[in-house]
Amino acid sequence: MRRAMIILATIVIAGAALAGSSPDERGVRDAVELYFKGHATGDGAYFRQAFSPDAKLFWVKDGKLASRTSAEFAAGAPGKPADDEARRHRRILTVDITNDMAVVKVDLDYPGRHLVDYLCLLRIDGRWQIVNKVFTALP
Repeated sequence: MRRAMIILATIVIAGAALAGSSPDERGVRDAVELYFKGHATGDGAYFRQAFSPDAKLFWVKDGKLASRTSAEFAAGAPGKPADDEARRHRRILTVDITNDMAVVKVDLDYPGRHLVDYLCLLRIDGRWQIVNKVFTALP
């Protein structure tokens, strides 16, 4: 009984937190969820929905700056979920919104690979879109 009450209280608190989120925060989270769905399904169409066509992605490879466009990133999607998809975990760590811009830190915890992304989003024509992604792989 006590465990059921704790679970119920957790659900109520989580629901209240979501209900209290602003329309902007929901829009930002929706864009990030599209990004997550692209990873989960391997379908580049989700990435194309999440990213602005003008977006760029940056990372450091062998000590040098590397980049690609969002179109190149979406085109590299395999078209199917990864074999280890059931063991992959993705979560939003922080959301910071100021007016028409947002920065979201996400954690991609995959077997044998752990990534942290910083996604910069802008509200363009009323819709939140990722315009920049920088990421690093953790050891």
